[in-house]
Amino acid sequence: MFMRVSILDQSPIATGSTASEALAQTVRTAQLADDLGYHRFWVSEHHDAPGLAGSTPEVLLAHIGAKTKRIRLGSGGVMLPHYSSYKVAENFRMLEALYPGRIDLGVGRAPGGMPRSTIALQGGRVPKADYSQQVADLIAYITDSLPDNHPLYGLRARPIPEGVPELWLLGSSYGSAAIAAEHGTAFTFAHFINAEGGVEAVQMYRDRFQPSRLYAEPEASVAVFVFCADTAEAAERLAMTMDLSLLMLANGQRMEGTPTYEMARDYPYTARERMVVRENRERMIVGDPVSVRQQLEAFARRYGVDEVIVSTRTPDFEDRLRTFELLADAMGLKGQ
Repeated sequence: MFMRVSILDQSPIATGSTASEALAQTVRTAQLADDLGYHRFWVSEHHDAPGLAGSTPEVLLAHIGAKTKRIRLGSGGVMLPHYSSYKVAENFRMLEALYPGRIDLGVGRAPGGMPRSTIALQGGRVPKADYSQQVADLIAYITDSLPDNHPLYGLRARPIPEGVPELWLLGSSYGSAAIAAEHGTAFTFAHFINAEGGVEAVQMYRDRFQPSRLYAEPEASVAVFVFCADTAEAAERLAMTMDLSLLMLANGQRMEGTPTYEMARDYPYTARERMVVRENRERMIVGDPVSVRQQLEAFARRYGVDEVIVSTRTPDFEDRLRTFELLADAMGLKGQ
């Protein structure tokens, strides 16, 4: 089956490593993805997260754009409730002007951090903006279509590029799917965050989709954790570190970096924790290249999409690169 494969990179900081090293690895991963034929490369937004270096996707994307050639670049995603729709439109119109035809504007409404970072981002104010209205304003700013009854009618987000960034709403629930359908944007379901209800959310998005200035037809994708290695046993070793990361997050423990293989191997799981690990495996695809391809194709068919966005975190950066190399070969991506 035809399938576009893209990457979401969260700039993970390995235990004992630094944020600068993690960001340099993100750039190297983008360059590899560009060479291997991946369709998009998205970077995330997290705040006050000790194990993740990416806090400002628009800044990181400007740098990655200068280091890559053809791959689409985007945010996975900008946490819109923290910001002015107008400023977000300016940021991504600037990126579109710098890298024409290559920019995706992915937005979400999650906080991307703990409550104290939300307070800091919003200057202590109580947010009053309605997310659906923020999306409507964002569309108007990136398409120069503010209605004449809007209080800021005539205002334009500059610079004004020749094209328009692709606008994707990101979500792990029905709510974001409904807003994407209402406003006629593309929609990505974050299966790596929530393995429940995604198929139904994507179908609901398709059923309710209203054509817009941006899209005449619905366009959907799904994001999932993937761990691929030369053997199933080696892939399992990679996934074990994610098992521990997700468990510690669920337990409210803040880790300073991605757990090492030794930490994951030696962790004394309780029976309850092993059950949590089994549940979290629904958010992952794990295996050797042949198995991963089969799983990804079945996964895409289940969702009814022709694009899957993969994300992976491993303590060893070379293992992460190897996952993407094996996956590109298994999926028949056309690289340079």
